[in-house]
Amino acid sequence: MRHLTFERTDGEPVAFVPGQFIQFHFQYADGTPTKRSYSIATRSDDPSAGGRVEIAVSYVSGGAATERLAHLAVGETIDASGPYGRFCLQDGDHNGRYLLVATGTGVTPYRAMLPSLAQAIGERGCEVALVYGARNEAELLYGEEFEAFARDVPGFSFHPCFSRVPRTPPRPGDRNGRVQVALADLAPDPARDIAYLCGNPDMVDESFALLQHAGLAVRQIRREKYVSSR
Repeated sequence: MRHLTFERTDGEPVAFVPGQFIQFHFQYADGTPTKRSYSIATRSDDPSAGGRVEIAVSYVSGGAATERLAHLAVGETIDASGPYGRFCLQDGDHNGRYLLVATGTGVTPYRAMLPSLAQAIGERGCEVALVYGARNEAELLYGEEFEAFARDVPGFSFHPCFSRVPRTPPRPGDRNGRVQVALADLAPDPARDIAYLCGNPDMVDESFALLQHAGLAVRQIRREKYVSSR
């Protein structure tokens, strides 16, 4: 994975709502135009961000986006549009808990949401549980940042799930297995929960089924699937 930061060439800030994404426009080697979407990872409470856009890019073998974005040099430009999307926190929410579930770079919109989540916890006393699946500790994107946030913000908990290699030594909240293990342990409750699912399509579908089995209505489950494209 690679963390990238962009700014507009005209120097203006990029206005976005946490949870939205940017589309990058480029060409295949044969000149055919294409585009890829990446969730914005920028935290509004980060004074060093300065109105810039941060994203995370995962490596896809032979991927056109990997080739273009992974080899961008400092100061290079790329065409982009947006922001787009409605995978955002909603003003009318009155739930007692958010269940945020992610795999891979699907965790980036939750990083952008952290200031808004802290505000919701402080203003209406809701809880937030972030369940994040990775194959091993090295692939736990922004893991240290989420752990620090959990220490600083009562009501926020972080649950890393390692599907292949567990962390040694394990830390509080760690799970061995896929995200569905931690999600089931959190006992989804239709009376108080709103869930967000972002990442691998199989994970999103399986977690959606688990949440529906627990009694959550479709309107209580918000989804965004990440598909690795060449």
